[in-house]
Amino acid sequence: MADQLPITFQEFVKLPELGVDVNNISFNTLTLQSNKFICIREKTAQREQVCVVDLEDTSKTFRRPITADSAIMNPENKIIALKAERQLQVFNLELKAKVKSCMMTEDVQFWRWITPFDIALVTETSVFHWSIEGTSSPVKQFDRHASLNGTQIISYTTNPKMNWMALIGISAPQGRIVGSMQLYNKDRGASQPIEAHAAEFSEIHLEGASQPTQVFAFASRGANGSKMHVVEIDHVEGNPAFAKRSAEIMFPPEAVNDFPVAMQAGPKYEVVYMVTKFGFIHVYDLESGACIFTNRISGDTVFVTTRHENGIIAVNRKGQVLSVCINEETVIPYILQNSGNVELAFRMASRANLPGADQLYVQRFQQLMNQGQFNDAAKMAANSPRGMLRTENTINQLKHLQSAPGQLSPILQYFATILEKGELNRHESIELARPVLASNRKTLLEKWLKEDKLECSEELGDIVHPHDATLALSVYLRANVPAKVVLCFAQSGQFDKIVLYCKKVGYTPDWVQLLMQISKVDGEKACDFALSLVKEDPPLITPDQVVGVFTSQNLVQQTTRFLLDALKENKESEAHLQTKLLEQNLLNAPQVADAILGNNMFTHFDRPYIAQLAEKAGLYQRALELYDNLSDIKRVAVHTEVLNADWLINYFGNLSVSDSLAVLRQMMEHNLAQNLQVVVQIATKYSELLGPQNIIELFEDMRCNEGLYYYLGSVVNVTEDSAVVFKYIQAAVGTGQLKEVERIVRDNNHYDAEKVKNYLKEAMLPDQLPLIIVCDRFDYVHDLVLYLYSNGMAKYIEVYVQQVNASRLPQVVGALLDVDCDESIVKSLISSTPTQFSIEDLVSEIEKRNRLKILHRWLEAKASEGMQDTGLYNALAKIYIDSNYEPERFLSSNKLYDPRVVGAYSEKRDPNLAYLAYSQGECDDELLRLTGDNGMFKQQARYLIKRRDLGLWTKALAGDEQHPLNQSHRRQLVDQIVSYALPEAEDPEEVSVCVKAFMAANMPQELIELLERIILEPTPFSNNNNLQNLLILTAVKVEPTRVADYISRLSNFDAPDIAEICVNNELYEEAFNIYKRFEVNVDAIGVLIDYVGSLDRAYEYAERCDQPEVWSRLAKAQLGGLRIKEAIDSYIRANDAANYAEVIDVATHAGKFDDLVRFLLMARKKVREPTIESELLFAYAKTERLADLEDMLHGPNIAQVQKVGDRCYDEGLFEAARLLFHSVSNWSRLASTLVRLGDYQAAVDCGRKANSTLVWKDVHAACIAEQEFRLAQMCGLHLIVHAEELEPLIRLYETNGHVDELCTLLENGLALERAHMGMFTELAILYCKYRPEQIMDHLKLYWSRINIPKVIRACEAAHLWPELVFLYVHYDEFDNAAQTIIEHSADAWEHASFKDIIVKVSNVELYYKALRFYLNEQPMLLNDLLNVMMARVDHTRVVSMFLKSDNIPLIKKYLVAAQSTNNKAVNEAYNDLLIEEEDYVGLRESIDAHDNFDGIGLAQRLEKHDLLEFRRIAAHLYNQAKRWRQSLTLSKKDKLYKDAMTTARVSGNVEIAEDLMRYFVESGNSACFSACLLSCYDLVRSDVVMELAWRHGLANEAMPYFINLVREYQGKVDTLATEVSELKIKVEKNSTGGGAQQMNAGPNQLLGPAGVNGRLLIGHSGSPAPAASPAQPVPQNGSQPMQAFSPGFGSTPSMSGI
Repeated sequence: MADQLPITFQEFVKLPELGVDVNNISFNTLTLQSNKFICIREKTAQREQVCVVDLEDTSKTFRRPITADSAIMNPENKIIALKAERQLQVFNLELKAKVKSCMMTEDVQFWRWITPFDIALVTETSVFHWSIEGTSSPVKQFDRHASLNGTQIISYTTNPKMNWMALIGISAPQGRIVGSMQLYNKDRGASQPIEAHAAEFSEIHLEGASQPTQVFAFASRGANGSKMHVVEIDHVEGNPAFAKRSAEIMFPPEAVNDFPVAMQAGPKYEVVYMVTKFGFIHVYDLESGACIFTNRISGDTVFVTTRHENGIIAVNRKGQVLSVCINEETVIPYILQNSGNVELAFRMASRANLPGADQLYVQRFQQLMNQGQFNDAAKMAANSPRGMLRTENTINQLKHLQSAPGQLSPILQYFATILEKGELNRHESIELARPVLASNRKTLLEKWLKEDKLECSEELGDIVHPHDATLALSVYLRANVPAKVVLCFAQSGQFDKIVLYCKKVGYTPDWVQLLMQISKVDGEKACDFALSLVKEDPPLITPDQVVGVFTSQNLVQQTTRFLLDALKENKESEAHLQTKLLEQNLLNAPQVADAILGNNMFTHFDRPYIAQLAEKAGLYQRALELYDNLSDIKRVAVHTEVLNADWLINYFGNLSVSDSLAVLRQMMEHNLAQNLQVVVQIATKYSELLGPQNIIELFEDMRCNEGLYYYLGSVVNVTEDSAVVFKYIQAAVGTGQLKEVERIVRDNNHYDAEKVKNYLKEAMLPDQLPLIIVCDRFDYVHDLVLYLYSNGMAKYIEVYVQQVNASRLPQVVGALLDVDCDESIVKSLISSTPTQFSIEDLVSEIEKRNRLKILHRWLEAKASEGMQDTGLYNALAKIYIDSNYEPERFLSSNKLYDPRVVGAYSEKRDPNLAYLAYSQGECDDELLRLTGDNGMFKQQARYLIKRRDLGLWTKALAGDEQHPLNQSHRRQLVDQIVSYALPEAEDPEEVSVCVKAFMAANMPQELIELLERIILEPTPFSNNNNLQNLLILTAVKVEPTRVADYISRLSNFDAPDIAEICVNNELYEEAFNIYKRFEVNVDAIGVLIDYVGSLDRAYEYAERCDQPEVWSRLAKAQLGGLRIKEAIDSYIRANDAANYAEVIDVATHAGKFDDLVRFLLMARKKVREPTIESELLFAYAKTERLADLEDMLHGPNIAQVQKVGDRCYDEGLFEAARLLFHSVSNWSRLASTLVRLGDYQAAVDCGRKANSTLVWKDVHAACIAEQEFRLAQMCGLHLIVHAEELEPLIRLYETNGHVDELCTLLENGLALERAHMGMFTELAILYCKYRPEQIMDHLKLYWSRINIPKVIRACEAAHLWPELVFLYVHYDEFDNAAQTIIEHSADAWEHASFKDIIVKVSNVELYYKALRFYLNEQPMLLNDLLNVMMARVDHTRVVSMFLKSDNIPLIKKYLVAAQSTNNKAVNEAYNDLLIEEEDYVGLRESIDAHDNFDGIGLAQRLEKHDLLEFRRIAAHLYNQAKRWRQSLTLSKKDKLYKDAMTTARVSGNVEIAEDLMRYFVESGNSACFSACLLSCYDLVRSDVVMELAWRHGLANEAMPYFINLVREYQGKVDTLATEVSELKIKVEKNSTGGGAQQMNAGPNQLLGPAGVNGRLLIGHSGSPAPAASPAQPVPQNGSQPMQAFSPGFGSTPSMSGI
C-alpha cells in the first residue's frame, strides 16, 4: 500500500511550468550542483541566457543574458561559474562582482562544485581542483587513466577529506553502455581502474567502533551481471574490520538497456540511493549491502542527481524535479514485512532512531536481562530508538544489579553509552548527578552541562545548589525555573540579568522588594536595575516607587540619574517627579540642576517654585528662563555682570514687545554704562520685532545719542525704512561721521532722495561730496549744478564730472548753457573731462540749444586722434552738410557715421546726399522710401541690381506693409530695369537674382519680355543654359503655344528636365519630341506608353530603335495590359529577366504556365534565383511535364523544393508532390502525400522515417478511415506516447466505434519505454466503460502509474465499488474508501481490508459510523474491528453508543481490552456486565485492577445483591473507600468475620479494632475474639484486652495474645541489656584511668542512650536498679521476675506501665 512504502517521493517543480523549454533540458545544458539551485542554459533564435531556478522558492527564478558553454551554480550561495571555451569565470550574482577567473590550457570536458569553495575540473588528460578563494590557479590532482580515454565523463566525487577521488565516464562499445571509473588515493598517489557506472563515498558506524568507518560504494552493470559493492577505505586503528559487501542489482525485464547513472549517500540512515537511466530507484544498506527497496520513480530518463538532505534529488528529460528520501515512519515495518531481515531492521532503527522496532527491542532487552547479560542490556536500553527503554523502570532495574569484577556496573554502562552518543533525560540526569556530586566530581557535571548531555530540571538544580550555586544557576536557566533563577542572580549580584531573564521567560517577582534589597547592596546597580524595570512595556515598577526606595536610602545621586533617564519623555503626568528632581539638585547640587535646566529636558515641573530656588542659588539665567512675571524678570535681568550676554540677547526673543522695551529701559536706568552695549545688541537683533521707531524713542528718551548711532548703524544696512536711514544720516552728521554719511548715500537704496538732498543743502556741510553723490544717483544733476553755480562752488562741478561721474558731462554742459555760462568755460570743461561720456548725448544736449558749432574744433581734434565713436562722425557730417563743406566726399569716403541718422538729417536738405548715405549703409527700407517719394527709379533700379537681394526685390516689386505696392511706380521701375539697368549688368549673378525676383513677384509677361531681351537678342547671356530653361518653363506656364517654337530655336537647355516639365503640364508631344530629338529612347517610349497610351506606336518605335532597354520597357507595359504572350516575347527579345517576380505573378494568376515555362527557361540562364527555379518546377507540375520536372530535380538546382512540394500538395498535384518530397527526403509530407494517393503501407514507412507526431496523426487518421487497423496500430503506438495526443486519438476511436482496437492499441503501448501515466489512466477508464471485468487486474498492476483522481471519477460513473475502494486506498483517501464500503457494502466490503482502512481515516466520525455499520450488518465482528480501532476511538462514546442500543454484551472482549486505559465508562460498563453475568471473580479482579469508576455507587448496589460473594465485594469496595464501619457492618451482617477482622486490621484504627473485639465478646464468639487479638495485634491495647478477658472470663482465649506480648517485650529488654553492657565495656576501654571518681562512678554511669544521670532507662525513678543479666527482665520494686500471667495474680501492676 502507498503508505507502507519505505520512501517519500516528492515532485518539487516542473521546469516547463517555469518557462523552460524542454529542448534545453539535457545533460549538456542543465546542471544540478545542490538542492538549492538548478542552472539551465537557454538558447533561442533571439538570444542566449542562463536561467537559475531557486528550489526553495521557485517564484525567485531569474534569468541573465549570459553566453557560455556551461554554467554551474554554487551549492550554497548565489555564485555562478561560467565556462566559455577555455576561459573560466566565477561571479557573485548578489554583489554583481567577479570573484575569480582563469584560462585553462586544455579543454574542460566536465566540471562541478565539490565544496562551496572548490571546483573540480576534468580535462582530456588530467583532473584539477580550483579554489575560488585567494588568487591560486587550478591545482592538478592526478592524471586520467587510459581506461577513460574516449569516454563521456558523467560524474566526479570525493570524500570529505578530499584524499579519495573517483572519476566516472561511460562509453558505448558494441552497443552496450560500459562504465569506466578511476579511483585515486591522494595519500598513496595511486589509481585503480574499475568498471563502474556510479560511485559514492560515505561513512558508517560499526558496533564497537570508536570512530566512523569510511566506505566507498560503487555500482556497475557489465556483461556478466550487475552488482553494487561496498568496501572500506582509510581503516582506523582500533575499529573492527569491515568486510566487503556485494549485492545483486535487479533490473526488470523491460529495462534491458538500463544502467546506473548516479549514487548519493544518506548518512543519517547509512544507506545509499542508486538511480538508473530509466528512472528506477534502488536503496541499499551500506553496512550489510542489503537492498531495502526498488521501484520506478520516473517514466523518463534521469540524467542528473545530487544529495537532498538525507535523500536524493534528480531531474528527468521532461523537466520534473523529483526527490526521494527514507520514510522514517514506514521503513522499519516495511523491512520486517517484506524482507524479514530482523537484524537489518534492528540496526537501522537503532542508529537512525526510527520507529517500528519497539516490540523487538523490548523482547531483546528482557531476554538479555533474563540471561544475566546486564551490560549488554544496559547498552541496548541506552541505544533504544526514541529512548523507548530509557525509563525510570529501566534505571531502577539497572541500579540494583551488581557488576562482574573488573567491569562497569550496568547502570554506569547505561549512562556511559548514552553520554557517548547523546544526552540524558530528566530522570537519568538526576540519578547520575547524585553519585557524581557525592564523589566530589563536580567538574564532570560541568563538562556534561556544557556539552548539553544533561536534561536540566528543578530537582537537578536543587541537588547541585548546595555544592555550586553558579552551576545550579546554569541548571535552573536551562530548566526554566524562574523563581530559582532570580534568587541565584540576586545572590550572585548579577542584578542586570534579572530583568532580561524575567522578560524572556514571563516571570513576575516582587520588584519593589527586590529593588530594596539590591539598593542596600549596590546603589549604582540598583539604579541600573530600576531603569531597566521602568523601561519595560508596560513598566514593571513605577518611578514613584523607585524614588521612594532611593529616597529611603538617601541615594541622591542615584535618584537623579534614575529620574533623568526615566523622565526623558517629558510627560505631563510626571510633573511632580520633575519638580522633585530639580528641587533635590537645586538644594544639594546646583550645578547639576543648572545642567538639567540647560538641556531643556523637562517642561511640566512647577516653574515658579523652581525659579525661586534657582534665583536663590544664584542661577539667574535659569530663573529668567522660568519666570513669567515682568517684575521678576526686571529684577533678575539687571544682573548682566553674571549673565551670559549671548544668552541674554536670545532671551529677549521670548518676551513680548512691551515687556522687552520695559526691561531694556530698566537695564538702562539701573546702570547705563554697564548695560549700554548689551542693550544696543538686543535692540539691533530684535529691531524689526520691537520696531525701530520704539527703539529710537527709547534712546532719545534716555538722551543716549551714542547708543542711537550704534543701534542705527547696525540696522541701517538691512532696513528698508527710509525714515530709519534718514535718522541715521542725521545721527552721523550730528556726530561728525561724514565718511559714514558718504557711504550711506552711495550704497543705500532705501532713503528718500529728495528729503536727504534738501537736508544736505540745509546742513551746509564742509564737503559737498555726499550731496553730489545723492544728486548723481537720483538724477538731480540740473539742481546740483544750479546750487553749486549759484553758491560759487564751481570747483565742485569740475570735481563732479572729473572725479565722480564723467558720464554726466552732457547734462552738466546743458545746465551750464541754460544759466548762460560763458562758452569758454564750457569748452574748457569739455576739453578737461575724460571722454568717458557719450559724445552722442553731448551733441544732443548742445544741438537742442542750437550751439553745435562750438564742438566743431573739438570734434575734428577727436577724429584726428583716431576716435571711432559714431556720434562724433554723425556730428561732423551734420556740420559739413549744414556748412556745405564737401559733404559728398565725406559721405562717400567715411564709413564711421550712422547712415540712417545722417540720411534722415539730409533728406529735407538734399535727397541725393540722403541717397548717398543710405546706399553707403545699405539702408534698404529708407532708400526705397526716398527714391519712391522723389521719383528716383533709375537710381532705384541700379541699386536693386547691385544689391542682389531677393528680399529687397520683393519689397520693390510686390510691396509690403512698410512699402505698399504702387502699380505706376512698379511699371516705371520695370521699364528702367529692362531699358537701362539690366543691359548694363555684366555679372551673371545680378541677372540671375533679377530673374528670380520677377519670378517670385509672379510677373510672367514681364519676365518673358525680360528673357527675350536677354536671350533672343545678342547679349553675353544668350547661350545661358539657366536662362533658356527659364524662358521655356515660363512659356510652358504662361504661353504654351510658344513652347514648340522655343524648343526649335534653342539648343542649350536641359532636355530631360524640360521634357519632364512638359509631361507634367500635359504637353506630351513636345516632351516626346524633346526625347526623340536628344535620343532618350526609353523616356520617349515611356511617354508613348504612359501618357499617349498607344502601345502600337510604342511597338513601332521599339522596332525602329531595337534596343533591349526599349523592349524591356515595352514588355513591362504589355505585362501591365495583360498582354502576357506579347510581354514574354518582348522580355525574351530584351533578354531581360529582372522583372521575373511580376511575370511569374501575372502568368500564374492568368494560368499561362506554357508561356511562363519559356520565360523561366530564359530567366534561369540569366539569374540564379531560387524563386525562378522553384516556379519552373511548379510550372512543370502544372503543365504535367513530370519528366522535365524529374530531370530538373536530378540535376543541379537551387529551387525551394520543399515549398514547391507544399504548393503542389495544396493544389492536389500529388504525383508531382510525391516526386518533390522524395527528392528532399521530407518523409512527413511524403507520408501525407502517399495517404492522399492511397498508398498506406508506404505512408507508414515514411511516417517511421519522419517520426513526427503530425505525420503519425495524419497517417493514423487515414488508416482508421480505411479500417487499416494493423497499420493504424503501428501509427497509434507512436502517438500515444505523447500525452497531448492521447485524448484526441481515443475520441477518434470511440467516435468510430472501434473500442476493441483502441484497447488493444493501449495494451500494446503499455510495454513501451516511453509509456506515461496518461496511457495507463485512459486504458483504465476504457476498461471501466467497456470491460469492467478487467479493471481490477489493471489497477492492481499499474495503480502507481495512473492518474488516480481521474480513474476514481470513471469508477464512480460505472458503479465499480471494489475498484473505487482500491483507488481511494492507494490515493490515501481513506475517508472516502471507508465511506464507499459502508454505503456499498454488498459489493465493496471485505473485513480484513476494512480494518486496514478504518484505522487510517482522518474523520473520527467515520469510526462511529463504521461501528454502527458493523452493528447492523456484521455484529459478530465488532470486537475484531474495535481491537484495531482501540487507540483511536473515544471509549466513553463507544460505550454510550452500545448502551443506548443495549448491545454491551457484543463488545465484551473490547471492554476487557479497553480496561487498560482505566476509562470510567468502560470500567462501569464492564462491571455492570459482570454483575449481570454473576461473575463475581471477574468483578473482583476488575475493581482491584482498575479504580476509575463510582466505587460507592457500585458498593451500594452490591450490598443488596442476593449472592454473598457480591456483598463481600461491596464490603471490599467500602474498604477501598475507607468506609470501614460500613464494611464491618456488612461483614458482620453476613457473618464474614474473617473479612471483618481484615477490615479492622487494614483500617489501622484502634477504636475500630477494639469495637470489633468487643462485638465478638458481646456476641459470645470467643474463637473470633482470640483470632481478632492476633489479627489486630498491633492495634488493640493490652490493658483493654486484659480488662475484657478478665471481665468476661476469656483468659484462656486471650492467653496466646499475652504470651506473644510478653515475648515481644522480653526481646526488647534483652536487646537493651546487651546494648548497655556493650556501652559499659566501651566506656571502660576509652577511659585513661586518671581519676578515682571515674572508677567509683559505678556500673550505672552510662554515656549513651541506655542511661540518663546514672539511671537505667528501664526501671522506676526512685532508686537505681542493678544491672540485669541478659537472660532475665529487670524486676520492679524488688519483686521477683514475672514468670507467668494468671487471672488470680491481682497485685501485678498493669502491663501498660512497661
